[in-house]
Amino acid sequence: MTNDGTVFLMYHELSVAGRPLCHAEAGYARYTVSVDDFRSHLEQLSQDGWTVKSVTEALLSFGNKSVCITFDDGCETDLLWAAPLLIERGFGATFYITIGYLGQRGYLTERQVRDLHGMGFEIGCHSLTHPYLTDINDAQLCQETAGAKERLEQICGSRIEHYSCPGGRWNARVADAVSGAGFRTMATSQTGINTTNTDPFALTRVAVLGGTRSDVLLRTCRGERLLQARLKETIRDSAKRLLGNRMYDSLRKSLLGRLKTG
Repeated sequence: MTNDGTVFLMYHELSVAGRPLCHAEAGYARYTVSVDDFRSHLEQLSQDGWTVKSVTEALLSFGNKSVCITFDDGCETDLLWAAPLLIERGFGATFYITIGYLGQRGYLTERQVRDLHGMGFEIGCHSLTHPYLTDINDAQLCQETAGAKERLEQICGSRIEHYSCPGGRWNARVADAVSGAGFRTMATSQTGINTTNTDPFALTRVAVLGGTRSDVLLRTCRGERLLQARLKETIRDSAKRLLGNRMYDSLRKSLLGRLKTG
């Protein structure tokens, strides 16, 4: 385990027996973790003596057997299941909210975002409407960064300092827009370990997929097994650049659908 770095974990919706997911697509479902597995992850981290932090807390001190937990999108399970389990163990986390999703089925309402914030959790921004930021024009990019920040600050009544990129799509232009909007950091979906030398507008995270065992998660937090993940990521990124986001997503959806029914 690296002593001077911290892994940022990226969760999405928690799946609950008998409760429909926000989206039914296989590509979405593979990023959902069951409540039981999430509870097991937290229990394992606690038993092994890990400190679990929000983004702001992680930036103050990297390493020292600490991990940062983040959630993307703003699903209602953030408040109803994730938050109580985190509070039970005294763990921190950052919840990145997509403004346009608020009030839709399965997502938080504005009041619930305030409730989550009032429980002591850090609220971050995950854009206004969840587009691929690399595919939109400058005016739209401003609305998805600065516009979203202003709206979320109105909802929470406090400053919003951290941003995460929808779909992990980003480039220098996106980073400049996020910085220019007044955020302190930008989290990506690029695999890695964050250290004091990491660009705050290119923070790495590790996606936690459905079915991830606690022992596997623990090895991830130690920085193990990340080289293989980065190699796969490099191949995916090359495919995205070659095909474009729309074609890549279409092929991915078709492949995952076949695997699900096969």
